[in-house]
Amino acid sequence: MAGSNHSSRHDRHGHADHTHSLATDPAERRRNRSRLKLVLLLISIYMVAEVVGGILTNSLALLADAGHMLSDAAALALALFALWIADQPARPSYTYGYYRAETLAAVANAAALLVVSVFIFIEAYRRLSGEPGEVQGGAMMLIASGGLAVNVAGLFILSGGRRGSLNMRGAWLHVLSDALGSVGAIIAGLLIWAFGWHWADPLASVLIGVLVLVSGWNLLREAVHVLMAAAPTDIDVGAVREELLAQPHVQDVHDLHVWTITSGMPALSAHVVVDEEAYENSTLEALRNCISEEFGIGHITLQMEKPELAEELPPV
Repeated sequence: MAGSNHSSRHDRHGHADHTHSLATDPAERRRNRSRLKLVLLLISIYMVAEVVGGILTNSLALLADAGHMLSDAAALALALFALWIADQPARPSYTYGYYRAETLAAVANAAALLVVSVFIFIEAYRRLSGEPGEVQGGAMMLIASGGLAVNVAGLFILSGGRRGSLNMRGAWLHVLSDALGSVGAIIAGLLIWAFGWHWADPLASVLIGVLVLVSGWNLLREAVHVLMAAAPTDIDVGAVREELLAQPHVQDVHDLHVWTITSGMPALSAHVVVDEEAYENSTLEALRNCISEEFGIGHITLQMEKPELAEELPPV
């Protein structure tokens, strides 16, 4: 006997946590698309301004920030595409639909961040090992300030969707690291304008590169965690087993698996050995409700087994 149950998560005090339900809520996905479109427009417009400004002021930090904005624009476009793909009707061969498209988009975004960081480091090394060049600190500072304003606006717009989707979190991280990069460019511009420290420009670009690298690595690690069907980091599989074993009439639990279909959408399957007199629908429903309420798992598949059947099966 098997079944699935969809429910919002509750903590020990009974407060609902709707993180998991947000991942597949149609209204929330529509809001995420609107958020991404608006931020993509803002980022694309100011990216052009930073490229022009970086060339005119000879600022590597501005060009690095513009390059990061380019990766932001690509990431946002990819995130939009992933949302569209994930909403397409599932084919018979894709039994979970296309939800993993969002995770694949997160992998691509992480890879883009890593590549951008490498290019930043190479150019910064070239400038630091030679002449850093004359940089117009005042103009650089003003342009970077505009970039910071755009990124802060983007963070505010995207913040509502980042907790329920790894895809949206990836887009948010892109914009966050770019905002921090703009702060670095502003500081470098101030140092150049006030003290003539032109080496501050490539140094700021290195700091931007480190931020980009860390963001990309963390996002890649999370995405690979999902693709490898690892247990969600906030769910203790041992605790799940103990909870099932603690339920009335349960003798044993085996072949227990907990994984993530896409961010905010955990799933569980298990074989549960129960007393013969408890081999009925009410026991199955009680077990499903227990796991859903305690661990926030919405997609649950349980197979109940009588003791004699469990004894005949080979160990798994």
